Amino acid sequence: MGNLKITKTTLQDALIVEPQLFGDHRGFFMESYSAADFKKAGIEQVFVQDNHSLSAQAGVIRGLHFQLGEASQTKLVRVVTGALLDVIVDLRKGSPTYGKWESFILSEANQRQLLVPRGFAHGFVTLTDNVNFLYKCDRYYDAKADAGIAFDDPTLAIDWPLDTEKAILSEKDRNHLTFKEFEKSNPFVYGEI
Repeated sequence: MGNLKITKTTLQDALIVEPQLFGDHRGFFMESYSAADFKKAGIEQVFVQDNHSLSAQAGVIRGLHFQLGEASQTKLVRVVTGALLDVIVDLRKGSPTYGKWESFILSEANQRQLLVPRGFAHGFVTLTDNVNFLYKCDRYYDAKADAGIAFDDPTLAIDWPLDTEKAILSEKDRNHLTFKEFEKSNPFVYGEI
């Protein structure tokens, strides 16, 4: 598998990716992405867009975001500075893990990456100040396909590690659909994405 350690998560098709780190007294070096190594590991997505977000404070929640229809994206996410709790939700009808969520600590210390398949909602809460979050997408962003589910949805009951009343959110993220509202028109079908 080249220089990658791949670990399956409890959610169908979502993977933790850990590139090999070479460190000494000066610091470290790693290949954060190599198309050849990913292909050897069975990850064949072609990434076309890189995104970078900065969350200045601990307690920022972003999500739960996804793109609809043909704009649905596979993402490869990682943290460059700071730490966060990353959360994914399987939205693919017919998937053995449909409607389930899992969370992962991603940080500059552990250098883990998370492969988030198409048909998943994604979000995070920052655990430290100054979190630089980078992610690759296999399809371009389309504002008309932008969608989301409420981070505090009672059906999903995600265990966020903070008082959600004190979460720092955008207005957009405060007004996402509930999971039950989304289910009424859910376009994602396992095996068809």
